[in-house]
Order: sequence, then C-alpha cells, then structure tokens
Amino acid sequence: MKAASELKVNSVILIDGQPWIVQKTEYTKSGRNSAINKIKMKNLLSGSTTETVYKFDDKVEPVMLDKLDVTYSYSSDSMYVFMDEEYNQYELNADDLESVLPYIVDGMTDVCSAVFFEGKVISVDLPTTIVREIVYTEGSARGDTSGKVMKIAKLSNGTEIKVADFCEIGDWIEIDSRNGEYKSRAKAPA
Repeated sequence: MKAASELKVNSVILIDGQPWIVQKTEYTKSGRNSAINKIKMKNLLSGSTTETVYKFDDKVEPVMLDKLDVTYSYSSDSMYVFMDEEYNQYELNADDLESVLPYIVDGMTDVCSAVFFEGKVISVDLPTTIVREIVYTEGSARGDTSGKVMKIAKLSNGTEIKVADFCEIGDWIEIDSRNGEYKSRAKAPA
C-alpha cells in the first residue's frame, strides 16, 4: 500500500478493481485540519474522470502496468492498430487514444509504449519528444528573430500548434507530446 501523499501525476492506482491514472494532484495543509491531497483521476478502462480528496495518511493500492514497445501501423474507421516487433497487432479505439491522437500521423516511425492492464491493451504512450512536419503556416513578420513571437502551424493530420514565427512550411519541428508545445526546429527523420 502507498500513502495518498506519495501520489504523483501519472501514478496508477487500483480502486474497486479498476485502474485509475492520476492527472493532477493538489496538496493542501490548513491550520486546524489535517493535510489533504485533492486528486483528479481518469479511469483507464472506461475513460471517465473524477476528482477525489484523500487525507494525508490514507492508503491506496498502486498498480504496476505492463508496457511493450510498439509502432503505429494503420487506422481503419475509428480503430488504430499498433504492432510490436513480433508482428502482434493491438487495436485501440480513438477514445482510448484521446491524448495522443493529435500526434498520430500516417508513416510515423516513433516507438510508442503500449500499456496493458490484466493482458488487455488500454492505452498507448508516445515518446516525450516527437518530430512532425509543418504543412501550412502563415508567412512570418520581418525583423523579429527572437523566437518569442508565436503563430499557428498545421501538421499533416490537421492538428494546429503554436510555433515560433520563423518556422515555415516544410520545416520539421520537435513537439513535447505531454503538453503539445513546440520545442524547436529539427532535422527531417531519416
């Protein structure tokens, strides 16, 4: 058992036989009351979210999830298929990929992690940094090369992201897949 005070973002706990991932924690200590940890969680099986409050010393049951390296293969309707190095296929609904869906593009070679709970794939995690191509953006304003001025750019799958003003159509950029923020320009993948 683990104390609720030890929970961090992306920790997975078991509640009533269901795995829940911690999305946000907020620790509060007021004068006379005991310390509490307000937690926003998402059910990994159903996708529902909830917020709950734990006392500082409440115990929760941590879950160790199995992970396997996979690559994106193809999509059909709302099903996305990933494949491991032994050519086993794992299908996921678009709902299960909600947070990574904006960064899935045809032909991507990123090695992802399939997350399993009791032998069933429940989600896929992208690498922290991914490289994508800009297919459309407006021209940049002359003179400002500081990189602090941002503009909207569109990726090949239609996802829009704020990039530095000097980025142009055809440039490859690094994106933080956890929050969708532009990091820098990059070289085209080999």
